[in-house]
Amino acid sequence: MSARSFATLAAMAFAVLAPGAAAAADSAADPTKSAGSDTQAVWTPKEASFTYAGFTTKYSCEGLVSQVRSVLLSLGARRDDLVVIGTGCLEPGRPAPFPGVKVRMNVLTPAGGAAGKPIAAQWKPVRVRLDTDPLSEAGQCELVEQIKQKLLPLFATRDVEFKPNCVPHQLNPNGTRLSAQVLMPVQSARQASAAQPR
Repeated sequence: MSARSFATLAAMAFAVLAPGAAAAADSAADPTKSAGSDTQAVWTPKEASFTYAGFTTKYSCEGLVSQVRSVLLSLGARRDDLVVIGTGCLEPGRPAPFPGVKVRMNVLTPAGGAAGKPIAAQWKPVRVRLDTDPLSEAGQCELVEQIKQKLLPLFATRDVEFKPNCVPHQLNPNGTRLSAQVLMPVQSARQASAAQPR
């Protein structure tokens, strides 16, 4: 093959591959594009209640309410009208045998056929974490399992990953892991992505 023919073939190959390479570079530069374009969603009211039943960690009503509220906000519950009420309470601040919560909230669901004013939303990956300290979090695996059973189904989710590794009365630093992609308002999703450590 002559040098001129080789140069011609190389130029043609570059012309074919260059658009794909540019698209890949653009996607890498903007993480929101790799997750797909914006979608339409509507705020939808949801209610739930459950009684915590665990052996490894005991909660006061206030402690359980705080943990559940934090998880619901991380999953995309609307902050303005989120209500989490403790039940089964005994003495304030002291662990209760069977504390529980009642929840009223609004979450985003895909707009197809649902009532309400559509807004722009994006899928955002979220890992449910109850504590930043691995040892403390290891003792709360039973609550993570109940959140997966009772609360996560209230949200629009995809790519749910649940790895149960919870043994009552034992602390396992590599314990239960729960993550999913959830629908978030576009602005909230972008702010959360920007806040992620790089």
